[in-house]
Amino acid sequence: MQKKSFCHFCGNSLIDKFEDGRTRLFCETCQVPIYENPVPASCLVVIDEQESVLLVKRSVEPKKGHWCLPGGFIEIDEAPDRAALRELKEETGLTGKIERLLGVTSNYSPQYYSVLMVGYLIKQFSGRLIAGDDAMDAVYFSQAKLPEIAFTSHQLFIRSYYAGYA
Repeated sequence: MQKKSFCHFCGNSLIDKFEDGRTRLFCETCQVPIYENPVPASCLVVIDEQESVLLVKRSVEPKKGHWCLPGGFIEIDEAPDRAALRELKEETGLTGKIERLLGVTSNYSPQYYSVLMVGYLIKQFSGRLIAGDDAMDAVYFSQAKLPEIAFTSHQLFIRSYYAGYA
């Protein structure tokens, strides 16, 4: 990830300055530190009657061609759970009811540096399964036959479910 050089408020050059206990980017013109925060996203562990988990094969980078949980970035006007349900519909054609929060973690991203990931569990869903949006396939996998999972955070949520929400 390329370091920011210019203030997003005024456009002037940024400096490194020790501020609030750490070195941060700082705009001397605006007299404000430039806080860099993780990008928020959410995903879903969708479990069918056979205790298999729904995965989608990514049709976009990063990790194009790899399997992951349905999910994506949270829009500015969305709650994390609503974003997860929207992504489920876009990527799989399914609508569901969130049963519970599985956890919150972060994942490294070469594009955004850090993605804050919120994971939910769904066991009640309806609709016709069809890959859509940025998914080229959508398939249920048993725990014993899971493929390589694209993102560490998704691996964590899947393991958490099969371990009894540890």
